Amino acid sequence: MQSSKLTQTLSFGLDIHTGSGDDLQTGCLEARRIRNETNRLDRQGWDWNDIKSTVVDNADHVNNTTQLIVDKALGELDTYHDNKDDGWGRPYPYIDESYPMVMNHGEGYRLFLENDGTVRFRITATRGTHVKGELRGSPDHFNRLQTAFNDNEWRVGTAEVVHKHDEWRLHVTVTHKYHRVTTKADTETIVGVDVNEDCIALAAMSRNGSVKDSVVFEYLSVKEQRHEFFTKRKRMQKAKQTAFETVIQTEERDYVHDRLHKVSREVVDWISQFTDPVIVFEDLKDMRESIDYGTRMNRRLHSLPFAALQEMVSYKAAWEGIPSDDVDPEYTSQRCPRTECQHTERANRRKKRFTCRECGFQDHADRKAAVCVVQEWLNEQYGNVPSLETLPRVRTVRRAASGRGGATDSHGHDLCSGVDRHGTSAQDSSTQAREELNSVASAVPE
Repeated sequence: MQSSKLTQTLSFGLDIHTGSGDDLQTGCLEARRIRNETNRLDRQGWDWNDIKSTVVDNADHVNNTTQLIVDKALGELDTYHDNKDDGWGRPYPYIDESYPMVMNHGEGYRLFLENDGTVRFRITATRGTHVKGELRGSPDHFNRLQTAFNDNEWRVGTAEVVHKHDEWRLHVTVTHKYHRVTTKADTETIVGVDVNEDCIALAAMSRNGSVKDSVVFEYLSVKEQRHEFFTKRKRMQKAKQTAFETVIQTEERDYVHDRLHKVSREVVDWISQFTDPVIVFEDLKDMRESIDYGTRMNRRLHSLPFAALQEMVSYKAAWEGIPSDDVDPEYTSQRCPRTECQHTERANRRKKRFTCRECGFQDHADRKAAVCVVQEWLNEQYGNVPSLETLPRVRTVRRAASGRGGATDSHGHDLCSGVDRHGTSAQDSSTQAREELNSVASAVPE
């Protein structure tokens, strides 16, 4: 086992008893002024240390809160400078919406645990102005908060006041100082992950190379909604409208972020069923440089949140004590997984179907790629790839939105056929499965 510090954000609604939402609004508007002033001084070439001291002296927040807001604004600029070569735009110099108040526990805000289980809060909205009341939230978040107060290994950290979904909310961070995560050497199950623009495929294999289980989580609505948002932005740009900067892009970001959080939670729940697993991703740090499929396809692939989904899965897995690793992704989507073949050719893959041009092996293309990720990891760790001739059927879980972007979603479970040793379909009717999923690995006679 190895130790690492992990932080989780807990979200609570605010039931205000003293003060009002107007006081919180005033505090967030002052936070916005601090943020905009930080951007203005940065554009004028000020040293960041001078920016912080000057802004703090002229702010209507307590000094510690102002320092945290400035740090948040400078963090946005720092992220821009780190990614501007990839086309990231500079943070908008002046924003019109309110900006979150960032506060340290015991200074900008304070929480009080009562004997009956309720949690009271006190927030310093501006200098000398306090808003008090009780928190509202899920039992799970309250339990985690109580643990953070009562366990010496936990710490209650910063919080942000935000106005979301027509209510005021407090986002509180809690940190476990020495969270234990299994080391890679102690793992018994290797879970390969293949992330795509419409799904994430997982293959759980043992150290001897046998496949324990596999699944494909589809999120087709993310691809569809991103295309819809892209079309909206293009039309608004053509009409010389600028509202998309603060409206359409925010809607898209919130929608995709919500979907990826739900998918990543399902992924970790599925992985947790195995004994001592390790999650292996494809190393995507050089993906942008290696992709060149034309303007339209490059735009689609470069804008996809591959890294964001990987980070969410890794983070949630770490809370369950599950470690993560990565491997070189080169040719994992083109290589035949049969140990005796290993034929690699781009023509092997056609959409969701993988058909080896050398041996005729067929399978779901994304699940097959997840298997190759595991094989690559085993080869890096132990110098050999265990024998693999066949794969079991793959289960597909489809997440589909039941309305427009951001609407409540539903879950459905579908089966897709795989290939067994004798070339028989895992379902009685491969035609029916193909119609249901349009991504069936059909039978291959030996």
